[in-house]
Amino acid sequence: MSHEHVSNIKRIWLVFGILSVVTIVEVFLGIIKPDFLHMNNLLRMNLLNWIFIILTIFKAYYIIWAFMHMEGEKSSLRWTVVAPVIFLVAYLLFILLVEADYIFEVFKDSTIKWNF
Repeated sequence: MSHEHVSNIKRIWLVFGILSVVTIVEVFLGIIKPDFLHMNNLLRMNLLNWIFIILTIFKAYYIIWAFMHMEGEKSSLRWTVVAPVIFLVAYLLFILLVEADYIFEVFKDSTIKWNF
C-alpha cells in the first residue's frame, strides 16, 4: 500500500481567496452604503442588510464545507449537520426581525421617547 501525499496548497489558497473576496465586498458595502441598496426595502428591511445576511450565511456554509471537509462526506451526513443550522438561523432571524419591528412600531406610535 502506498499512500501518496497530496498537497492542498492550491485548495487552501482558493478557499482563502473566496472568503477574502466575500469579506472585502461586505466591508466595501459597509463603508460605501450605496443609496440604492440602503434606501430600498424588501420585507421591511433595507436591501443592504439582506445582502449582509446572505453573504454571512454563504461564508458560514463555505467555512463548514471547506474546513470541516463536508464536500467529501455523504449527502445524509452533510444534511444532518447543515439542516439544523439552516433552520435555527432562519428561526433566529425571523424572531429578531419580528420583535425588532414590533419594538419599532411601539416607539414610533407612542409617547415614549427614543432614549437609546
